[in-house]
Amino acid sequence: MIIGGGFGGLTAARELVDGDVDVTLVDRHSHHLFQPLLYQAACGGLGAGEVATPIREPLRDARNVDVLMAAATDIDVAARRVRLDSGETLAYDSLIVACGAETSYFGNAALGEHSYALKTLADTLALRERVFSAFEEAERAGNAADRDRWGTFVVVGGGPTGVEFAGELGLLTHRILKRSFRNWDPASAKVHLLDAGPRLTAAFDPRLSTKVGHYLDELDVSVHHGARVNAIDEHGVDFTVDGRDERIEARTVVWAAGVQAVGLCAKLAASAGVQPDRAGHLPVGQDCSLAGHPEISVIGDAAATPGPGDRPLPGLATVAIQQARHVCEGIRAGAPGANGPFKYFDKGALAVVGRGRAVCEVRGLRLSGRPAFFMYLTVHMYYLTGGGPGHRLKVLIDWLNARFGQPQNQVIEGELPPRGS
Repeated sequence: MIIGGGFGGLTAARELVDGDVDVTLVDRHSHHLFQPLLYQAACGGLGAGEVATPIREPLRDARNVDVLMAAATDIDVAARRVRLDSGETLAYDSLIVACGAETSYFGNAALGEHSYALKTLADTLALRERVFSAFEEAERAGNAADRDRWGTFVVVGGGPTGVEFAGELGLLTHRILKRSFRNWDPASAKVHLLDAGPRLTAAFDPRLSTKVGHYLDELDVSVHHGARVNAIDEHGVDFTVDGRDERIEARTVVWAAGVQAVGLCAKLAASAGVQPDRAGHLPVGQDCSLAGHPEISVIGDAAATPGPGDRPLPGLATVAIQQARHVCEGIRAGAPGANGPFKYFDKGALAVVGRGRAVCEVRGLRLSGRPAFFMYLTVHMYYLTGGGPGHRLKVLIDWLNARFGQPQNQVIEGELPPRGS
């Protein structure tokens, strides 16, 4: 059994196709989500069908794989059974837990009440609706103060997700939407990025972090380092910088500050008698299995996998994909999980900021600007899954059009609220 249809889970299912095993893949959604491009969909550059494809599509010819759209709610380690939201339980001989992560508000759930996350397809579509609705609200605002509040956007989190979304929003407002409105100039929009750390994209070399800051500055994104968010309400954000309390008035706040393992991991930890880390990740051995349970492999964002220097491996798609292949190699050979220790091949990290600008760090090689952008483009097109013939080409064309021309999906599906509501 495989729990989760993300990069790790879907790769595991595909690795076991035609093997001497029966496979059941369970996911609460029917789609595989290409999370690296969610920021593009949230800003109208790509449509939902280009970042989310049916899980069944790449497995349609796999006669030994069943796909269930269901939520796994509990795991009985002793009985080797998984409970689903229907109340049904399914037995397993080998279990691969690849259920991923969810947005973390670091113990303060109130921060999520008036902010928009960027983790799921539903998050992305809601954020896209909000962004383009905010433009319309600014266009019809009755006074300058309201226009400024609707035209101000705050992004919390200076990692790749926050940086990429803030950069795309800066590109959208200051470059792409010129002459689209009559009563409000999108170039007057303000985009703020709040980063709790001393530099952006801290996982990158400091020189690349500096490049990221320069690229955001070119897009008129205001970066606030050392900013600790205290509260978010429907009219703005309160935060602290260098001991000073500050506030930004804004009607749209995007939370991209952190993730944690999904709740199922806590239930598995209790059943298996292991202690998760502060973010809920499950500790696994070098072979990706839970201690004392070689039949349970935990991969991807659900796992705290030891890496070089005893630091956990990063939550990257490449880690999950390589772990899935390693575990499935053992299962295909008849083992309950991996046959030996997992060795991660570091394929580096990438982040794109604006039009044709990116940073890339791969095994000591550091690139920035257009070379990094084309590296970013190549890698993401390679890992893009599903969609049938021509899917990659369509995504590529729409993506390039969005970056160098016009967004493809600016439609607001709902209606703006009545004035005064």
